[in-house]
Amino acid sequence: MKQLHRISRVRATVLSSAVLVAGACATPSTIVNPASAPASLASNPLFVESTLPYHAPRFDLIRNEHYQPALEEGMRQQLSEIDVIAKQMQPPTFENTIEAMERTGGLLTRSNNAFQAVVGANTNDTLQKIDEATSPKLAAHSDAIYLNDQLYGRVKSLYDRRGSSNLTPEQKSLIERYNRDFVRAGAQLSEADKIRMRALNQEQSKLRTDFTRKLLAGTKVGALVVDNASDLAGLTDAEIQAAADAAKQRGLTGKWVLSLQNTTQQPAQAELKNRSVRQKLFELSTMRTSRGDSNDTRSTIRRMAELRAEQAKLLGFPTWAAYSLDDQGAKNPDNAIKLLTDVVAPATARAREEINDMQKLIDAQGGGFKLQPWDYQYYAEQVRKAKYDLDESQIKPYFELNSVLQNGVFYAANKLYGLTFKERHDIPVWHPDVRTFDVVDANGQPLALFYADYFKRDNKQGGAWMSSFVDQARLTGKNPVVYNVANFAKPVAGQPALLTYDDVSTMFHEFGHALHGMFSSVQYPRFSGTNVPRDFVEFPSQFNEHWALEPSVFANYAKHYQTGASMPAELVNKIKQARSFNQGFTTTELMGASLLDLAWHTLPAGTQVADVDAFEQNALRRYNLLIPEIPPRYRSPYFAHIWGGGYSAGYYAYTWSEVLDDDAYAWFVEHGGLTRDNGLRFRDMILSRGGTEDAATLYRNFRGRDPSVDALLIERGLKADPTTK
Repeated sequence: MKQLHRISRVRATVLSSAVLVAGACATPSTIVNPASAPASLASNPLFVESTLPYHAPRFDLIRNEHYQPALEEGMRQQLSEIDVIAKQMQPPTFENTIEAMERTGGLLTRSNNAFQAVVGANTNDTLQKIDEATSPKLAAHSDAIYLNDQLYGRVKSLYDRRGSSNLTPEQKSLIERYNRDFVRAGAQLSEADKIRMRALNQEQSKLRTDFTRKLLAGTKVGALVVDNASDLAGLTDAEIQAAADAAKQRGLTGKWVLSLQNTTQQPAQAELKNRSVRQKLFELSTMRTSRGDSNDTRSTIRRMAELRAEQAKLLGFPTWAAYSLDDQGAKNPDNAIKLLTDVVAPATARAREEINDMQKLIDAQGGGFKLQPWDYQYYAEQVRKAKYDLDESQIKPYFELNSVLQNGVFYAANKLYGLTFKERHDIPVWHPDVRTFDVVDANGQPLALFYADYFKRDNKQGGAWMSSFVDQARLTGKNPVVYNVANFAKPVAGQPALLTYDDVSTMFHEFGHALHGMFSSVQYPRFSGTNVPRDFVEFPSQFNEHWALEPSVFANYAKHYQTGASMPAELVNKIKQARSFNQGFTTTELMGASLLDLAWHTLPAGTQVADVDAFEQNALRRYNLLIPEIPPRYRSPYFAHIWGGGYSAGYYAYTWSEVLDDDAYAWFVEHGGLTRDNGLRFRDMILSRGGTEDAATLYRNFRGRDPSVDALLIERGLKADPTTK
């Protein structure tokens, strides 16, 4: 059974999707001459388009001090370009209004894409201060475009005439998307309400940056510092050495540090024998931003929830979730909640069985205590060993990172889509750990440039994500430049990077997002790659996870890093047999986080949450998810997806998309599995289309029907497979 990715997401920028429309790409004709710019920009490498292959960012030349001037000049240039479009005397046409907007903002997009990459994956105090300074300016910049009456008048005129115009289907869709973006941003509000909307956007941008800063600092400070190596009993020698190295990097010689992952439960809890150490690590994780110190986020998120509810009310929606889901596949919160609550009962029933199994083991060992959340991973691992004779330490030597990447992730992409990959060492990167690859299509033509940044750093945001530096669009003639970021444990010098199977799934997952960006074949930047509804964007990534265990792919990469021997068939079978293990826990903690997100964002305007912890407990109780042994995957104060990223009222999207990905994989199984023909069909009908057509229609055209939830329940082991005798 695949593990739904507990840390995966597409990276969201500080710009709204609406601003990404206007700032997506620029042709040379729209770029202001450097000679007319402020002198400080004349030598700024961001100011001119990169001459590197694929227009890749010049990280060899870009310095911290370059970002803010480039962002501010980029905003100034784009507003100047927008002003020309809005005030022109010619009647509005698709070319002089919509397409013209698609061409604006080249400097801003280029600068912001590079900035968001480094502030997320390799930040420092200077970059964080720039983020704090520019975030409200970017929010104001978005408002200056989408609350511009003259500009919206031209868009609305085209929208009203779209049925009678000689437009291609993609052009018609683009007009409809622009009109929706303007309306959702507040273009139809009264002047007084527009003033209030601007104020709400300003405050939210500051709070979002504040949350991200506090979470990064709280996560770093919250790491477990260990004084005696004996307290790390259960960890491997390599893991203990890595903890010692992490301590040295912090100036704590003679100590050991276990850094926090972004999830509630921590990987080391599965191995640590000392129960009090497990408890301390768990408590540090769950309290990282709730300690009443300068990194406490509770007042920040309370205010963010209030502002979002007020903004939704201004726009005519009862709650933020109603506003947020109105242009998503779910359409409204009730549909999203129904999907999740339908899964709750079978998930929690299985979870209680798992808890009983572990309690029996504790009692048999004479433990004398009731299972607690910090015990769950430890005893789950023991039960897994007992039931399936499967030990994580047995399988990690077969999952060496480079083999998984080259012989697994890339190999599957070659078999399905004909892609080949060649590592190159001449492309500047933002950190020495980053690798770059040319991606060549089946016809031998260059397709994309791909970056991979896999190892955890204290100055990297938690989780895993994909984003892009350059989006594909035939309008601009550009090929995509995409990147994946993760937080795998970095090995000590001279040792291989050995992964857990969950890490392997993460690599396949994030590369699924990358493929979505690489295969984009659209005319306009607004529709490029992953510019699709939030509850569709996780579909290609989760679908790509399935190939991690496909027999021919697995056999190609799962080889012992020392001997090169393939994983023994007996061990492979154990992994497959254990796929449904612990799915009660995994699904329950996912449902907890997803419904907690919706609880926050179905609050009506004017509601004030006095106590974040009490609100969280009540919400989980309401959905029958208040199970002490299984806290939600993310507690509210460190739920980065919904407060710092782009998943507010949208974390349900992982489950919504899983319905699609499991159902689509079932189609592949029905039609011969891993074949080039099947891959090309998926590429042509899903991955290449971006946001050019309604997501439900795209899926229906591919599958021949609407998706069924049965495949998800079967895949998670929560429903019997009728094809299994």
